[in-house]
Amino acid sequence: MQSKETIVDCYKQEFIDRLRFLRNEQHISAREMSIVLGQNVNYINLIENGKRLPSMQGFFLICECLQITPSQFFAKTEGKNDSVPEVLSQEQKECIAALIHAFNGKK
Repeated sequence: MQSKETIVDCYKQEFIDRLRFLRNEQHISAREMSIVLGQNVNYINLIENGKRLPSMQGFFLICECLQITPSQFFAKTEGKNDSVPEVLSQEQKECIAALIHAFNGKK
């Protein structure tokens, strides 16, 4: 049997890869997703770099942001995942871009 650390690292990487895949499928940046979730702009980046993991509540909010269920998060499909709808309209993306621009202008 594998050690706990080995098992956790394996599943952790699978989670990270799946999050990145689903996020990219919906054409949303890590920064945009972090902002939509009401987190620090680096939140998703930290998760995808393996530096932190979301709480269960955070995981549920990520699923809500992706407009999928937790079961769908882990259900891998071959090729393009057509069951995952666009999470943000173009208008919402433009709004977020404007907020990011305004935020960066204040630094």
